[in-house]
Amino acid sequence: MRIAIAGLIGGIVFFVWGALAHMVLHLGDAGVHYGSPYQRTLAALKADAAGGGLYMLPSVPRAKMSDQAAVQALANETAGQGYAFVVYAPQGNPASTDMGANLGKQLATDVASALVVAFVLSLGALRFGRRVLVAALLGVFAWLVVSVPYWNWYLFPLDYTLGLLGKFAFGWALAGAAIAWWLGRGEKTG
Repeated sequence: MRIAIAGLIGGIVFFVWGALAHMVLHLGDAGVHYGSPYQRTLAALKADAAGGGLYMLPSVPRAKMSDQAAVQALANETAGQGYAFVVYAPQGNPASTDMGANLGKQLATDVASALVVAFVLSLGALRFGRRVLVAALLGVFAWLVVSVPYWNWYLFPLDYTLGLLGKFAFGWALAGAAIAWWLGRGEKTG
């Protein structure tokens, strides 16, 4: 029960931090361009895309990825042209008009993540400062295994990637402090 309460507290702290990081500090959307003209782009996707999903443009079809001639032909044809990594949802994004469901899923995800962190922090006889450090390092770990590869392979902007480092490292340090406080209650500090 102690870990569950610590996870719930940590999840709420990380959820609130996420809201501040996005809406006030803009750490979660650094490098994202809003308000760009979109009508022609969406019309082209509607005409050319095979439905909703994640698209890397240009790219060869999956069936031809091992065909070196096809890969080289595409590379030659598109040299010096643009590249796009696009999430396309033909039905639109429901969060544009009502974020309630998305906020609920985010809170649930944050609490689930904090439960993992609380469990890890409960495994060792660590003092408060070390627990906070471990939580922050778990945030850095998450950033290294997800955000850095996206920057490397899919060309996510560097400012976006570094903003997420701040969001994850500092956010998990804050949540870790709340978790460490709860886990440390009643522990002997002998």
